[in-house]
Amino acid sequence: MTDSPTYIPTIEGAASHYDDLDQFYREIWGEHIHHGVWLTGRETDTEAAENLVKIVADLGGHSPGKEVCDIGCGYGTTARILAQNHGVNITGMTISAVQVAYAEAHNSVPGKTHFMLRDWYANGLPDNHFDIVQTVESLEHMPDLPGFFRECFRVLKPGGRLVATAWMSCENPDDFARRHLIDAITRETQIAGVRPESEFRAATEGAGFVNYQFKDYAGQVKRTWPLCALRTVKGLLTKSHYRRFLFSSRNPNRIFALTLFRIWLAYELGVQRYGVFHAEKR
Repeated sequence: MTDSPTYIPTIEGAASHYDDLDQFYREIWGEHIHHGVWLTGRETDTEAAENLVKIVADLGGHSPGKEVCDIGCGYGTTARILAQNHGVNITGMTISAVQVAYAEAHNSVPGKTHFMLRDWYANGLPDNHFDIVQTVESLEHMPDLPGFFRECFRVLKPGGRLVATAWMSCENPDDFARRHLIDAITRETQIAGVRPESEFRAATEGAGFVNYQFKDYAGQVKRTWPLCALRTVKGLLTKSHYRRFLFSSRNPNRIFALTLFRIWLAYELGVQRYGVFHAEKR
């Protein structure tokens, strides 16, 4: 048996993934398209998703008038909540044209939000401009972590803060976990990688950030995946457009429906972690 070809992530592939799965994502994940955090276990899925936004706001020190850059802003829901609840001015960017259009139509806060279709590695933003740079589950798409954090450092004001949430792997996965979980998830979700926390720390500190602090929320977020998997099964049983989408050989991203179960398993086995970290620019 021969090994499968090496997977090489591309911006175009990631953008196509989100554009192609637009309706599917919003029906399965909702507008947030990020994990929920069950702090008490009694939250609804929407409350759990908003818990993550609150964690980001608390760590960032979001407050009225602060300039925030939201890298990988998705449908703009996090930006809207932060603008409305904390009074920040927020610039969101994504590589998905469908997401930008949705954000502008449904999550715009006049005078407070600005959404951009742009690649972070060529963002064109000014030096020393933002008080806070945040990224909620977009680091998975970034092939060059040192370059990513150098750009964060560049656009932050001295004294500014970086806040990030990211899919992560355990530090030393065995061969089975690497091949059948981490590498497969990476390929099937069109991301750059599910990497250990040590790589994020090294890249963050290497860019010049100080006071790096990390917490693993895997136990509080993993409930996201059985919920998504059950919604997918329900959709297959009750909605014809699910069946058309997931069983069409013309759809290169249909495999993601099966990947939901793979990610669920990775959390249950302790192979996948969910990291939240922050650091500062002196």
